[in-house]
Amino acid sequence: MSSQQTFLIVGAGLAGARAAQTLREEGFTGRIQLVGAETEPPYERPPLSKTYLTGVAGRDTLYVHEPSWYDEQDVELRLGVRATGLDAAAHQVILGTGERLRYDKVLLGTGSSPRRLTAPGADLYGVHYLRQVQDADRLRHALTGGGKRVVVVGGGWIGLEVAAAARGYHNKVTVVEPQPVPLRAALGDELGAMFADLHREHGVDMRLSTRVQQLTGSHHHVTAVLTDRGDELPADLAIVGVGARPNVELAERAGLRVADGITVDQALRSSDPDVYAAGDIANAYHPLLGRHLRVEHWANALHGGPAAARSMLGQQVSYDRIPYFYTDQYDLSMEYSGHAGSGHYDRLVYRGDRRSRKFITFWLTGGRVVAGMNVNVWDVTSEIEELIRSGEPVDPDRLADPDVPLADLVPADTRDGSRP
Repeated sequence: MSSQQTFLIVGAGLAGARAAQTLREEGFTGRIQLVGAETEPPYERPPLSKTYLTGVAGRDTLYVHEPSWYDEQDVELRLGVRATGLDAAAHQVILGTGERLRYDKVLLGTGSSPRRLTAPGADLYGVHYLRQVQDADRLRHALTGGGKRVVVVGGGWIGLEVAAAARGYHNKVTVVEPQPVPLRAALGDELGAMFADLHREHGVDMRLSTRVQQLTGSHHHVTAVLTDRGDELPADLAIVGVGARPNVELAERAGLRVADGITVDQALRSSDPDVYAAGDIANAYHPLLGRHLRVEHWANALHGGPAAARSMLGQQVSYDRIPYFYTDQYDLSMEYSGHAGSGHYDRLVYRGDRRSRKFITFWLTGGRVVAGMNVNVWDVTSEIEELIRSGEPVDPDRLADPDVPLADLVPADTRDGSRP
């Protein structure tokens, strides 16, 4: 790569920061510009609903790099500047200031935004969303001191983690979720019910199969949440976690192929050969799964940014990382590897003691492991991923037997343990 080339990264989050780091580590000596709409240097988002929200971790633990790293690595960090246009033919990105930045290759890592609640009253003060560090600051301030009546709208990962944090501050918490169990789309009914029980045991009022109809308020501040079951839930604050949408506006206006995110190949290259995408917005072809998949979790940004950077440098890249995420709620910690969305599995196999919540769940399709979740069990992620990657049928009885080491179930020719 020529030192005269300019690589532009739009989106100063984890994927973008890791891409810039990888470009320098791989020997790229050209110009790197990293542009972000937020005013904070690149930071990691998982702590916003976990340790940062609970007050265990400080702000300085969030950042991807030390503040001096960008100058030391000659990475031009442009913060508080939103990209409003992409002229692929001219190889230019247009900023909100009207400035045009020329590029040889560009990586889009603009992430996602919380889906907004559309019920009447959703614009009242005291209604919170959680995406940026400033959101977490406001929410932590509102929760601190306890004694508040908190209604969490949505029983997904963000909603449940926030509910756990709110209970940790000794607030009264109600979760409103339209499905019969929380996390149904991700985990199914059996395991979703386990999380519902976990929260009930910690004093959370779980209102399942229930939808929000309206939020009411006094002096422009939320005071209650009304449900389709006729209940009026008192609320000093409401927290909305009803999913996220990928920020694909730049790609759409530029005429790139977009379908539930920016459509990219296994090298994270879009329909324009000089435009790449990584992180939440990338609907990437996964060579192991044989289909496109958009993953919103931290690990995808952590590994996708570097993979995109190598692809921009002309290296052969086949991004086939096993999807991974984790959660911490009360005394339950969990890691999930793989993808077992609705309709992609036909059997669950459990290993360990579900009653004590120390076990591993495996999702199987045709006898093959497609996903695994370890609950309060550690140092098994690599074996689970190897089982998934092997694509070979597994004896479910041996899989369920804790006396059979997981490594013994992995075919020898797939035990490489590493991926780019």
